[in-house]
Amino acid sequence: MNDKNKQSSYACCDEHQDHAGQSHTHNHGSKRMIAILITSTLLYLIALLMEGGVIGWVVVALYLIASALSGYSTFLRGMRNLLKLRFNIDTLMTIALIGAISIGEWKEATLVAILFGLNELLEGIGMEKAKRSMESLLKAAPKEATTLVNGIETIVPIASLRVLDTVIVKPGEKIPSDGLILSGNSSVNEAAITGESLPVEKTAGNHVYGGSLNNEGVLQIRIEKAYKDSSLARILHLVSEAQATRTPTELFINKFARYYTPFIIAAALFIIILPPLLFGGDWKSWLYQGLAVLIVGCPCSLILSSPIAIIAGITRNARNGILIKGGLFLEQLGKLDTIAFDKTGTLTKGEPYVEDTVVYEEPLFYEVAGAIEKSSSHPIGKAVMKEIKRLGINPKTAEDIQAVPGRGIHARYQGEKYWLGNEKSIEHLIIQEDVLLSINRLKDEGLTLVLVADQTKILGMFGIADELREESKAVIAELHRNGIRRTVMLSGDHQKTVEKIAKAIGVKDYYGNLLPEDKVAKVKELAEKGIVGMIGDGINDTPALASAQLGIAMGKGTDSAIETADIVLMQDHLGKLPSAIKIARKVNRIIRFNIAVSMGLKLLALLLTIPGWLTLWVAILSDMGATIFVTLISLTILVQKKS
Repeated sequence: MNDKNKQSSYACCDEHQDHAGQSHTHNHGSKRMIAILITSTLLYLIALLMEGGVIGWVVVALYLIASALSGYSTFLRGMRNLLKLRFNIDTLMTIALIGAISIGEWKEATLVAILFGLNELLEGIGMEKAKRSMESLLKAAPKEATTLVNGIETIVPIASLRVLDTVIVKPGEKIPSDGLILSGNSSVNEAAITGESLPVEKTAGNHVYGGSLNNEGVLQIRIEKAYKDSSLARILHLVSEAQATRTPTELFINKFARYYTPFIIAAALFIIILPPLLFGGDWKSWLYQGLAVLIVGCPCSLILSSPIAIIAGITRNARNGILIKGGLFLEQLGKLDTIAFDKTGTLTKGEPYVEDTVVYEEPLFYEVAGAIEKSSSHPIGKAVMKEIKRLGINPKTAEDIQAVPGRGIHARYQGEKYWLGNEKSIEHLIIQEDVLLSINRLKDEGLTLVLVADQTKILGMFGIADELREESKAVIAELHRNGIRRTVMLSGDHQKTVEKIAKAIGVKDYYGNLLPEDKVAKVKELAEKGIVGMIGDGINDTPALASAQLGIAMGKGTDSAIETADIVLMQDHLGKLPSAIKIARKVNRIIRFNIAVSMGLKLLALLLTIPGWLTLWVAILSDMGATIFVTLISLTILVQKKS
């Protein structure tokens, strides 16, 4: 997955830039384009009504003026492309216009110009609709902040905020950047970041996200991240980047269209030339048929089959607090059949506590454990320290502290060497029978072991418990219902604890006693049998996240996990993962459906050339109808039922 993050950025259907050589531009919803189309349509209708009633050249002039107004930009681009022998949508339309006018089909020529202009306008509106749906996120970005310096409040631009600045946030104002509440109480709406609609009660000591809305109280907040590094800024940047990436399906469509357009031109030439030459057909009739083939062959709807759906899918998930870093990852999310979970902080709350203690040498056991874990930032280390503080013990500081990944820590305390960690950390000891019974009892209870030992014996052990997340069982069940074939738990904890948690929440397979490199090996093994997503939150999960086809990080996980992951769950729980997968699968279904409709309608229309039934009217309606249809179908992804 290392190359996944290096994928190139493309302007997603922005002015159809180089879409298989398609470079016709859109005046996206511009009033000027709409005015031109209305004027052209009125002239066209006047000409229709005047046919047979006035001098013929007046009617022809009205048709030509209407054609020129609505089709001049396409015509000019098409002529430039013809001179360069570049064959794209503009080229097809230009040849069709010239051909229709040359055989005196004024009505059809004008209709081609007007409806192609309308087609372009509608495509642009579809893309803009998908992109505009990001505005709710963009509006969440605060523009300024109120700083507090020596008791004086000053309004400053958001970009000037620095780490450790103190800001005042009044009711109804947005929190300027991620920070820590120094004083005040309030409920905060974090929907722009987490997708959660219910406000969260916050008080002194709680962390807050930039872009969140302060509901009622006055909060004094210490800024912990400059705005450009805040959660909201990161979301906006990554979603913007994600919208610009292309999926393998899009790249295939564009590559296909590069060959498809010249093929359509060649097919039209055969239809124009061969029947008259070989079978004595009427030149004018077959020229008419060939022009209709050119219009039917226009690949607008095919090119739009994917990008609008992708942008809509990324945006819909962003609204729900699911940050997807690119179209490729959205497509992969919809194909997942296996999900591997880290245990701590993912399926459990990641807030462990000491539930049981077995002590053989007191007070040395607590003194050593406290000295080693005193400066630890690991959740289990914090749980041990919380217990030691509860007992009123004030530990000294250990020396030469060294962490051993997947095992624990060894250090020196008052000149002696001690070990603290799991069972692997005490492999240098022969364990006594009574100690082994205690170890097995704690393991059978599903507790995580933290053993403390010197060079000859075990001093005691902590039995650590971690509460399951409330949503874990329901999420696993819903994932299975939604077609995730296999759920797997990968943990460095001992097998008994892993088994107990797996059975409690319904995970199908579970593996314990895994070092970080073992998790990587297991993910690679799973990837041989399916498409694997790995979900984790810690530094030790980063290698496994990078090894999976899709890495998914918890929003409050470590920076390295969030950077490595392809998807981030900003609400820091799994509750919305099943809906994200549903949306991704819907996107994939709609893209396949759009491609089938686009190609199917074109094939049906082309078959009408065999009996000579294909008219320019049928061709135009077929092309425009397909484009409008795939655009509207793609936009349905943005429709979200209110819960």
